[in-house]
This record gives sequence, C-alpha cells and structure tokens, in this order.
Amino acid sequence: MKIGVFDSGVGGLSVANAIKASIDDIEIVLREDKEHVPYGTRSPQEILGFVTPIFQELVDAGCQVIVVACNTVTTTLIEDLRKQFSIPLVAIEPMVKPAAALTKSKTIVVCATPTTLASPRYDWLKQEYAESINILEPDCSDWSSMIEDDTVDQQTIATRINEVLTDGADVIVLACTHYHWIEDEIVELARGKAEVMQPETAIIEQLKRVLARL
Repeated sequence: MKIGVFDSGVGGLSVANAIKASIDDIEIVLREDKEHVPYGTRSPQEILGFVTPIFQELVDAGCQVIVVACNTVTTTLIEDLRKQFSIPLVAIEPMVKPAAALTKSKTIVVCATPTTLASPRYDWLKQEYAESINILEPDCSDWSSMIEDDTVDQQTIATRINEVLTDGADVIVLACTHYHWIEDEIVELARGKAEVMQPETAIIEQLKRVLARL
C-alpha cells in the first residue's frame, strides 16, 4: 500500500521516518515543496495553489492515503483539500487539546508559524479546548528557515524557550513539523520544567485507524 506524506520542507521527513518505523508493509511517497518553503508566512490561497498539484501527483502515483504533515496547510486548507480529493487525508494540527488537559500551571506554549497562529482552525482549537488556559505564542517565524537551511541558532531557540518557561509554562507544543528536528534541544532546555509535545505518535495511530478501514 502506498502512503503519501507531504510537507513544505524537511519536516515531512521526520514524520515519514516515524511512520516507517511503526507500520509494516507500506510504501511511503514523500513530497516536499522546497521551491516555496517556508509556508508559514504565506497566505492560504497562495499555499493552496502550491499544494493542489502536489496532492494530485500523489493521487496519480497510486497513494491511497495522504498524510498532511504540515500544521500550516491543515489549519488553513484541510477542508478545501478534502473537497478536492476523495482519498483520506490524515492531517496534523496543533495539540492544543492534549496540552490543555495536561498542564498543571494552566500555561502552555504553542510554537507555530504565523499563518498557523492566524488561522480560524487554531482559534477554534483555543476556544474549544483551552478557554481557561494561558497560551503563550513565542515568535518562531524564523525557525523553519533556520532548520531548512541547517543554520539553527541555538541561542535564539534557547532565549525564546527560556522566556516562556520563566512565564510559568509547563507544556510546550511543537506545532510545526520542522521543529521536530530541534525537539531534543527543546526537551533539554525544558527538562524538569515543562513537557514537550509533538504529534507523530498521534498521527501514526490515526493513520493505522484509517488504513484498517481501507
């Protein structure tokens, strides 16, 4: 069985690797959009124009499911894409619900792109699951580019994470798959102070449920 995995850049590789390690007898077709990465500062309509032909390419290649390994695409366009494509789309979105359930300090951090943070879907997640929670949203607008270009400034990451820890956050949500590549650094910075969450385990479980229905 063929599974498509899409992200704007290198974040999709992290998700594809996690899927490969957990599910047998599948072929993964990974597609990235290096020409237009990062998506996180672009408009939804601009992003839709980029991803529609790529998703069609995955369908034409025989993929029976597409994993949308991009929070920005999910939070801005997933309903439009589900109308265009008949195969299941397994989508990643910010883990606001589990973070809000886990926090004891009632303060969580969502590390995400500007487009994700500005999306109606993200606003709905906050209102639905975290109305009584203080949500910190540090400026991560340059993180995807740093990770994509392999020019990560460790001090920049440390400064922003330490600021939110000082403000009492005890859960940090990585809401961009690019940030999975610096998860170890963030976990080390947060050790003993906050739990770091990212959705690879959840997306694998959802993918297994979808595959069982095919």
